[in-house]
Formats: sequence, C-alpha cells, structure tokens
Amino acid sequence: MENSATHVDPRTGMDVESFKQDIHQHLYYTLAKDKYSSTEWDIYRSVVMSVMDRLHDRWIDTQQRYYRQDVKRVYYLSMEYLIGRLLDNMLINLGMQDEAIQAFEEMGLDYEKIREVEVDAGLGNGGLGRLAACYLDSMATLGIPSIGYGIRYDYGIFDQEIEDGWQVEKADLWLQYGYPWNMVRPKVEYPVHFYGETVSHMGDDGELHFEWKNTHDVLAVAYDTPIPGYKNDIVNHLRLWKATASHEFDLKSFNQGDYIDAVRDNMLEENISRVLYPNDKVFKGQELRLKQEYFLVSASVQDAIRRFKKQHDDFRKLPEKVAFQCNDTHPNLAVPELMRILMDIEGLNWDTSWNITTQCINYTNHTLMPEALEKWPISLMQNLLPRHTQIIHEINRRFMDEIRAEFPDDEDRVSRMRIVGEEMDPVVEMGPLGIVAANKINGVSKIHSDLMKKTIFKDYAELYPDKFTNVTNGITPRRWLKQCNPGLSSLISEHIGDDWLTDLKQLKKVEQFADDEAFKNRFGEIKRENKKRLAGYIKRELDIDVNPDSIFDIQIKRIHEYKRQLMAALHVITLYNRIKDNPEADIQPRTVIFGGKAAPGYTTAKQHIKLINNIGRKVNNDPDVGDKLKCIFLPNYRVSLAEKMIPAADLSEQISTAGMEASGTGNMKFALNGALTIGTLDGANIEIRNQVGDENIFIFGLEVDDIERLRSEGYNPQEYYQENKELRKALDQIRDGFFSPEKPDLFQPVINNLLHHGDYFMVLADYEAYVKKQEEVEKVYRNKQDWYKRAIINVAHMGFFSSDRSISDYAERIWDIEPIK
Repeated sequence: MENSATHVDPRTGMDVESFKQDIHQHLYYTLAKDKYSSTEWDIYRSVVMSVMDRLHDRWIDTQQRYYRQDVKRVYYLSMEYLIGRLLDNMLINLGMQDEAIQAFEEMGLDYEKIREVEVDAGLGNGGLGRLAACYLDSMATLGIPSIGYGIRYDYGIFDQEIEDGWQVEKADLWLQYGYPWNMVRPKVEYPVHFYGETVSHMGDDGELHFEWKNTHDVLAVAYDTPIPGYKNDIVNHLRLWKATASHEFDLKSFNQGDYIDAVRDNMLEENISRVLYPNDKVFKGQELRLKQEYFLVSASVQDAIRRFKKQHDDFRKLPEKVAFQCNDTHPNLAVPELMRILMDIEGLNWDTSWNITTQCINYTNHTLMPEALEKWPISLMQNLLPRHTQIIHEINRRFMDEIRAEFPDDEDRVSRMRIVGEEMDPVVEMGPLGIVAANKINGVSKIHSDLMKKTIFKDYAELYPDKFTNVTNGITPRRWLKQCNPGLSSLISEHIGDDWLTDLKQLKKVEQFADDEAFKNRFGEIKRENKKRLAGYIKRELDIDVNPDSIFDIQIKRIHEYKRQLMAALHVITLYNRIKDNPEADIQPRTVIFGGKAAPGYTTAKQHIKLINNIGRKVNNDPDVGDKLKCIFLPNYRVSLAEKMIPAADLSEQISTAGMEASGTGNMKFALNGALTIGTLDGANIEIRNQVGDENIFIFGLEVDDIERLRSEGYNPQEYYQENKELRKALDQIRDGFFSPEKPDLFQPVINNLLHHGDYFMVLADYEAYVKKQEEVEKVYRNKQDWYKRAIINVAHMGFFSSDRSISDYAERIWDIEPIK
C-alpha cells in the first residue's frame, strides 16, 4: 500500500477525492457501467466495494497481528444475526461518514437513496440475533480477537405483508442480487457428516476407539463479512456457512434423462442453509433444524481447531487459545462435537478431552420458559448423529454418577437432572447438556439470572454454584444512537465531546443539562423532527396522517402473548371509548404504533395482529376521534425500520408478564434515544429503573412473586372482567364483533383465552394498573419541560447498557481474554 505526501491510493485514501475516484473506478471497471447506464443498485454496489477497499488492509493487518501475537480468540456461535443494513455502520466505524456524504454530494448522488437501496440482512427472528450483531460490533471496538459464526440462509426471516389486517408471509429475497458485503472463501470448507454408524475397535494403547463410518456428507463453505471496530483499525469478521453438495453432479443419471435424481441429493444437502428455522412442529422440520444446528457447530469447531493447529500441537493448551460462546441452546451440540474431534480425530482419551471441553465451552441462556428449552428425541438424534448420541449417553452416565456421589439416596434429584430422559420416547435436554459441559453459564439480566438459579436450573445451580453468573445484555451506541439518531448524537457531542461513543458511561455528564432550558428545547426539537420523519413514513406506507404533537406510544417486538401486545390494544379501545363517551373532553392526543412479526405457525399471535389492525380501522376513520387517537400497525418490522421508529418514540412499551422476559434490549434502545419507559418489573426494566430512578420510569403491575401467589391461590380472570367496567366494555366489543362486523365471532378465540382458558399471561390482572399508569403518563407529558427533563435523565443513565460493557464482562469473567492493543 503506497502512501506519500504526493500520492494517495484511491483504493485506501480516506479523503473525499480518493473515495470519489474509487467509486467511479468500481462503477466503470468492476461493473462495466457509466453514468448513463448505471442504476441505483450499481451505484450502491460501487460505494460498498469502495468501502470494502478501505476495510481490506485493516482486515488483513488485524488477522496477521492476531496470528503473530498468538492470541486467544472468542468463537461466538449463534444461529441468528440480525445485522440489518451495514453502509452507515461501516462508514461510522471507519470514521469517514462525513467524507462519504460530501463525496456523494459532489457526485450528485443522494445519500438517503443510496442507503435505502441496501436490503436488511435479516438472519434472525428477533432480539437474539440483534444482540449477536451488537456483540460483534463491541468485540471489534474493544479489540477482542473473535469470529462470529452463523449460517448463510438463502432466505432470512420472512417479509411481512398485511392483507385485510392479517399477516401474510413472503419470501425474504436478501440474496436476490448478491450481497456485496461478504466474500466467499472457496478454500475454507469442511465436511459435515450425517447418518451412518459407529464402529469400535481396541487400539494399540489398550483403549476403545470409535469411528463414524458410511456417513452422508455436506460441505460447509465460508462467507466472510468484515466487522470493523470504531475508529481503531481493527477488523474482525462474521463467518457464515453455506451448505453445498459434497459430491459432483451425477452426470450419468443426467445423461440417462433422470434429471430429478441427478439434482435431488444436491438440493437436499443445500436445503440445510436454505431458510431460517423451519416450523419445528412437523417432524421433518425438526430434522432439518437439528441438521442446521449441527452444521453450524461442526463447521465452526473444525475451523477453530484448524486455526489452533497452525501454531500448536498440544491440545491441553486449547483452553488458553479458544473460548466458544454458545448463544442460547441451539449451538450446544458443540459439546459432543468438540469431544468427538478430540477423541476420534486427535486421539485423546475421554478424561483429557472432557477436561479441555469443559474449559472451552460457555453457554448463554435466554429463556426461563421450560417449553422453549430445546429437547431432541433420541430416536432422531441416533439416526442423524449416531456418534454424538453415544457421547451424550456417556456424558449423562458419568453425570448421574457425579450426582449420586454428591447427593446419595436422592434418586428424585437424579431423575430431575438427567440429560437423557427415561421416558418411553426419551429426549436429550440441550440446556442441561450445556450446563454440565460449560465453563460458565450466564443469564442476560439480573432478575433472569437469579430466577434461572431458583427455577428451571435450580438443581444444577446447587451442584455447580460457581458456574452460574450474570451478564446483562447491552446495545451498541454506534448504531443505536449515533447512526439512527444523528440529531441527538450531535447535541450530546456538542456538550460533552465524542468519548461517549466508546465509553457510554460518559453520558452521565448529560444529566447536568436536564434543567437547562436551551438544552431541553433543542432536545424537544430533535425529538419532534424524528417524529415528523416517522409520520412521513407512515403517510407514505399506510396513507394515514398522524399528529407529531401527540404522544408517540410505541411497542415493537416479536408478537407473542407474553409480550402482551393485547394489553396495549385493550388500552387503545379504552381510550377510544372515553373519546366517544365525551368527544369534547380535553384529551392528550396519542399515536399508538405497533410493529413485529408473528411466527408463521403461531395462530394466536397472528390473530392479535388482525385485532390491532381492525381496531386501527375503526379508530383511525372515526370523525369524532380525529387526531386525538391513532392506532397504527407498521408492516415488516426490521432493523432499518427500528432505526426510524426508536428515535421518534416518546413512550416505550415494555409490558411483558413479569418473569417471562429474560432481558430485552429494545427497552435500552428507546431509553438511550430519549423515550420514557412504561413497563413491568421484568427483564432489564428492573436495572433500567435502578439506573434512572423511580420517578423517571413508569412501572406498574404484578411482580414475579405476586404472579406465583395469584396462580397458587387460583387466578380467576372473570373477577377482573366483572369488576372493571371499562375492561368489560372493551372485551364485550371484541366478542360482539364491534371491530369485525363482517364476521362478529372472528375474535372469539381471543376472548376465550382471556376469560375461559385461564388468561395465562395475566393480561386482565394487570389491565387496571396499566391504564392508571398510562393516565400518569399523560399528566406528565402535558408538562413538556418536565417530560424532557426525565427523558434527558434516561439518556444520561444508559451508560451501563452499552454492549461494550457486556463484552468487557464476558472477556473478564467468562472468556479470560485480553483486548489486543
């Protein structure tokens, strides 16, 4: 790379002129286009390739430095990554966003249009995948040597369209024209084995050895996307595996006219990376998902072992150089896979292999719901992964012996803690497998980690108290403030400098301006501009006018009963009825905005989407209501839409049933962008309250102990229905077809779940407290200066929720790894 005072390489120069030259050259020489024939996609690709040029030398330098220093590396295993759009993120972390914007202006290009050309890489269903993406950003920014491993799904999470109020799923075509941010590594490929059988023989060392034979093999091919740290010249990467056929095309069958047979096996093998998470209610779907999980861990563990062997031949040093982090139970097959490689390939004995494995593997739990912890039928696993099934049985046998030694004469405990069940159709419990083999197990918020040790993993925490720890989730301020809210980001930097971007605790300095009238006015102006921007988007997408001076009350997350979008919908009905009963009343205008996707097979959640849309149809077209109330459902929620919605929010809805949300990160993003939270004492809401103070958050509802007590005493939702007139009226309207006159009984299942099937998620029990707390919200909002003060205090106290802090916690307490300087 040549750099001198007289010459700057246009491929690496960080100045405006070099960047312009590079874009022109890629457009002309790489894409064979000129200003007459180029499309917006061509220009976008040229810009991406020009950014990649500036990343490549840093990427290569980083990897060479890791190799020279023989560093310990983190291998982050996740089935999901919601990385969203990357252009802004890359330019910000390279420190050249301003130069890029100037270059586009001088070239007559519209930066906004270029950004909008990029598709969201939606390789995840929700918070799990977005958390993984934030952690990659923080690992690079902190200089943690790491690689994120995932699957390069041909189709990510579905595109959501709303037809007649119903969710309709469409294929996500994110790879339709290629993905310019990644590079295929055709020589980085590994065979992944399935099926076959295991045979044993006695070795010369007198030990029993196993061989996995007659397998059906699939090739995992690597695709790498660079992940730059913020202005530190460090570039890690996300490595996604694509499944390809391990054998050549069957030309003989093709020549004989049997095209279907010739391509069938190839197609079946490539199906492994075809789509994100099939519906696992169907047995074949279960098998494909298990294949995906093993495909991810096998390729990734093989890759890590290859890298280790380039510099080492003593596997006892593996824990000094390798830390695997399993993001939820999905990658926990890394346990038997690492054992298999160490024993069957590298020739180590069981005890040595187990000692190494239990120092290398770590497991993050993300759920307290037992039904959400993966369990794989032994019959399925035995057929698909016979060698791993043997290893798991042996882990289970030795673990049972350990329990009996620790707790003699307690066979009930032994039965509760089994990794492999004893029932007629036994299953492998993937959570306990991860716990038994992991060096550390962490929850993702303080309450979640505490409940994990008291409820679902109580027995294991008693046996291994030192294994369990907490790392509260975090978010990257580079994307979730600087990138998505440039107005607020600039206001903060003008007053306290830029250091907060890599040390979010610096935001505490903003609190001194919470009573500063000029600062509060600027803060309010920025919020209103963000609301106007979102209002414009709503008008373009839905042709609905919303009032930017109303409370923007937003709930965006996966549609699920425990997240209780239904309770927010009941509140909209209540507000509507109040307006209808007294149209002249002094009502604080409110725009309630929902966004989120329901799992394709989750009928109840999809009915909630339909109900919200039908409520909106009624409310938004009632002349008595006008702009006092609007109910909006924005289709196809995704990262790039979140970046528009979060900066515009006044009120953040975090109203899950207490004890059911492990952490949440949307709550952090809203607060960081100056929204106040209305929420239950659940997940990270508790820690947000502890940071911002009781007076700066709207907490309501039953707590975990209250819910347990209510359930044990016999919760009767009918009592709440009878006692609260507004609640009864809202439910009767839903039941009687007020919101569905074309089919009056359309929402009867919603009513049945609430009134006749136990209201498991306690919507009716929390309704009155929720509505009263919303009245408090309106009262505070009327005093804008007081509202802005509280919002500024929220921003100032979000330092703890940086993903940089989370990754520092992992590095220090779990991975035992030092950042590279």
